[in-house]
Order: sequence, then C-alpha cells, then structure tokens
Amino acid sequence: MKKQQCLRQMKEKQKGIIKTVNAKGELGRRLRDMGLVSGREVMVVGRAPLKDPVALRLKDFTLTLRNNEADYITVETEGE
Repeated sequence: MKKQQCLRQMKEKQKGIIKTVNAKGELGRRLRDMGLVSGREVMVVGRAPLKDPVALRLKDFTLTLRNNEADYITVETEGE
C-alpha cells in the first residue's frame, strides 16, 4: 500500500517518489534547481545527530536539506 507523507517523516534508508514541492518563490526555485522535482526518486541516507539536516540520495548525488525545507516536499512511499 502506498502512502503520502512529508519528506521529513521518512526513515533512514527509506525510498519514495516526490509528488509535490509546495515551496514558492526563491526557496521553490532553489529546491527545483537541486533536482527535487515531481516524479524523482529520493532516498534518505542519513540524519545529523540532532536530526537536522537530512541527507538525501537522488540519482547519482547526495544533498542535504534542513527539516524546514523538507517540510515543503510530499513523497509517496510504500506503507505498512
């Protein structure tokens, strides 16, 4: 069963497909420029000790996002 959730809620090593990026303006442009677009597969590869930021794997590169930026991204994951 598939479920939609905020990217911040994903667990380490969990994969998902980006459904929406709800950020507007400069932040929205910056997220899209980093490759965070609808339809792209993303995997959480790790988190900092205080859970912020989160490291993501997209295609062949890794990037980090702050949790407040990850809140704008909705992903579809395999649910239990």
